[in-house]
Amino acid sequence: MRRPLLSSILLILMAMFSIQYGASIAKQLFPMAGAAGTTALRVSLSALILLVVAKVWKHKISWRSVPMIAAYGASLGCMNLLFYFALEKIPLGIAVALEFIGPLAVALLSSKKIVDLIWVLLAAMGIYLILPLTPNNSDLDVTGVILALGAGLFWGLYIVFGKSAAKSGNSLQVTAWGMAFAAMVTVPFGILLNGSQIADVFLLPMGILVAILSSALPYSLEMKALRNLPMKSFGILMSLEPVVATLMGFLFLQESLSFHQWVAIVCVMLASAGSTISHR
Repeated sequence: MRRPLLSSILLILMAMFSIQYGASIAKQLFPMAGAAGTTALRVSLSALILLVVAKVWKHKISWRSVPMIAAYGASLGCMNLLFYFALEKIPLGIAVALEFIGPLAVALLSSKKIVDLIWVLLAAMGIYLILPLTPNNSDLDVTGVILALGAGLFWGLYIVFGKSAAKSGNSLQVTAWGMAFAAMVTVPFGILLNGSQIADVFLLPMGILVAILSSALPYSLEMKALRNLPMKSFGILMSLEPVVATLMGFLFLQESLSFHQWVAIVCVMLASAGSTISHR
């Protein structure tokens, strides 16, 4: 039993590094394609890849499931769009830490345990330490922080709608259709704001790379890992994502954080891990 568990942990870590490395590449695309254009490329290409891999034409989904899958996909699209807009203005590690507030809020709001007040306070402290209103973060963009928190809100909705949508059929097919609906949200913004830029065919290879690294590959790795990995372990491992994002930002984007910003990220990580443990 230990070998499958260790393999699953390795797959989750690989998925995490893939997602954040993909985000670091996406940020380098912003000068050429814009945040909205990069989002449109990533989501639309991811949708095409997943629709083909899932072979959706061979399987039917009930029309009753469409509204929930559409809500799931729209949340995914808005989450990606706001996250990339935030990433345009603030460091990757901080954007991911702020975005984590969404799933953390979903977990905490569904609980009635008194101990969860500790995780709420930790998360609140993390947000406070990141806010540009404090002297240590005076150079941090206020709009970027608000956009990252907005992405977190839609991440929370994505989880809520995703749980219901998952009952509609095979998980890979639901994910593929959800990504298609996400593309319906992001592509119009991409065309409106960066239409002439994303029409450049030379951006296609980087767009495909971002789509694979940020969506197709990590989703596949996570799906395989969850067969042998308890949800409790998955939740605790996911709390490492802000650190992975910060590392990717440092290595590939030359982004560095202050001591107070590191403390803020650790607070969010502890709140996420603690909430996961108390809910299992």
